[in-house]
Amino acid sequence: MARNKSDNALIMFVNGAGVAVAYGMLGISLWLSTDVPLSTKGFWAMSVMMLTLALVNFVKYRFDEKMADDRIQRIEDARNEKLLEDYVGEPL
Repeated sequence: MARNKSDNALIMFVNGAGVAVAYGMLGISLWLSTDVPLSTKGFWAMSVMMLTLALVNFVKYRFDEKMADDRIQRIEDARNEKLLEDYVGEPL
């Protein structure tokens, strides 16, 4: 269990670093592009931030939905186990 936790931490770190590098490179490219007016640069920057927010929310809600499905499945499994125990445990 501890090994999975450290693997997840490493994967999260690598993904976070990738996102930081991508934002940095995007910021540098917007800053250095001379052919694009400042208003367009601002619009692109806002678009990237809104897309990021939407993706974070999408992942969060998918994760919440998966957790709810898992919780319902555990409840159903426990109920079925209890029914089996009651049925098998009854004396004939």
